[in-house]
Amino acid sequence: MIIAIDGPSGSGKSTLGRLLARALRLLYIDTGSMYRAVALAVIDANIDPSDKEAVTRLANQIDIDLEGYPDSLKVLLNGHDVTDQIRTESVTEMSSIVSTIPGVRSAMVERQRAIGKRGAVLNGRDIGTVVFPDADFKFFLTANPNERAERRYKEDQLTSSSSATLAETLADMIERDRRDSTRADSPLKVADNAVVIDSTGKSIDAVFREMIEKIRSKSV
Repeated sequence: MIIAIDGPSGSGKSTLGRLLARALRLLYIDTGSMYRAVALAVIDANIDPSDKEAVTRLANQIDIDLEGYPDSLKVLLNGHDVTDQIRTESVTEMSSIVSTIPGVRSAMVERQRAIGKRGAVLNGRDIGTVVFPDADFKFFLTANPNERAERRYKEDQLTSSSSATLAETLADMIERDRRDSTRADSPLKVADNAVVIDSTGKSIDAVFREMIEKIRSKSV
């Protein structure tokens, strides 16, 4: 079974993806972490992100893998655990740049398809449209930008991964939404036949129940 979860930042994709993977005993693939790993590699290699050819070459050369259970997923870059390193503010900023490069997206899509063929819950921005357009189940999660920004701000405060204020987080999120939805390659959009869920004002548990009910009703 392949379950695709798409949506903008702060819509709950990661949390709900982990919950579904655990409940259904499937592999959990956070595709955003893979792009963050590329971003970290670009920073470490001191490559100018505007040099798209160099960034694409690097993305094809490095080894990225995911291992562990949904709640303790480890991101490995060339065999090294970089789970904490990819959550820094500098990597977040670099990730939003390199993830728009077509060559990088192509390299990551190939890896995501190879890993996901074993059966998985994948979240990202182009899972149901590009990576697995024939996924068994496709969801598109969204929420009011202010609520999404507040969620991301609280998460960053807990992990101490960002020093940004709530206003700055909202501004960054709005810009990321614009960049993701207007890029030429694999833009963020609702996939055909996707179930759209607006989580504004809803608890994680409520959205999870809604998603699991959709899956079970179609699996019978």
